[in-house]
Amino acid sequence: MVPTTIYEDKDFVVINKPAGLPVHAGGSIKSGETLVDWLIKKYPEIKKVGDDLTVRPGIVHRLDKETSGVMVAARTQEGFDNLKQLFKSRMVEKKYLALVRGVINQKSGRINLPVGTLKSHGVKRTVRKDYGKQMKEAVTEFRVLEHFPDATLVEARPKTGRMHQIRAHFAALHHPIVGDRLYGGNKPSFFMKGLDKDLPAGLSRQFLHAGSLSFSYPGGRRFVFEASLPEDLKKFLASLRNSR
Repeated sequence: MVPTTIYEDKDFVVINKPAGLPVHAGGSIKSGETLVDWLIKKYPEIKKVGDDLTVRPGIVHRLDKETSGVMVAARTQEGFDNLKQLFKSRMVEKKYLALVRGVINQKSGRINLPVGTLKSHGVKRTVRKDYGKQMKEAVTEFRVLEHFPDATLVEARPKTGRMHQIRAHFAALHHPIVGDRLYGGNKPSFFMKGLDKDLPAGLSRQFLHAGSLSFSYPGGRRFVFEASLPEDLKKFLASLRNSR
């Protein structure tokens, strides 16, 4: 679970975060190595950058522990402030690859459902106002890339940055992400043979990958960063294609 550096300059660093590595401590993450630990070892100046130096120095946005892919972290306070404003003003374009349960027949779509914390659960999110609290606007656009007998590969583009947004949105459509224990993507399916108690055979986590991150940085520079699908997800897709 070692991150790799995609790009770095004096203001920020872009990394490919592996699945299984939490971004920072706190909440359900009580112990173990985090991305923040790795960043501080490699870029010690990050310890003095951000708005929460104790828990998440340099962190402008995050990926869930079991989500892999592209992330950006700030190395200077100026870089942090610039990136934070870009995310806040929704000027950062994010693209994810997700395999969801069931067949989505439409070629593309837009999910416009507010997301909030489930009252009975400290981590899980919901789109149900009667069950949730602190509901906030959340929008996810998607396009279908490939169909399988009981699953659909999609490119998801979140226009807002709510916690678990993509996972909660597709679960609300009754198409939870395959392998997502929290939102129901671990339920049996006829195309997943050899199921264990929790996950489809050949998959050890939720099938969600941050494949692309792009933005225009102050000064006129346009950046597009990409991370290819990791081997575990590639192999799982290959097994589905071979079983058709």
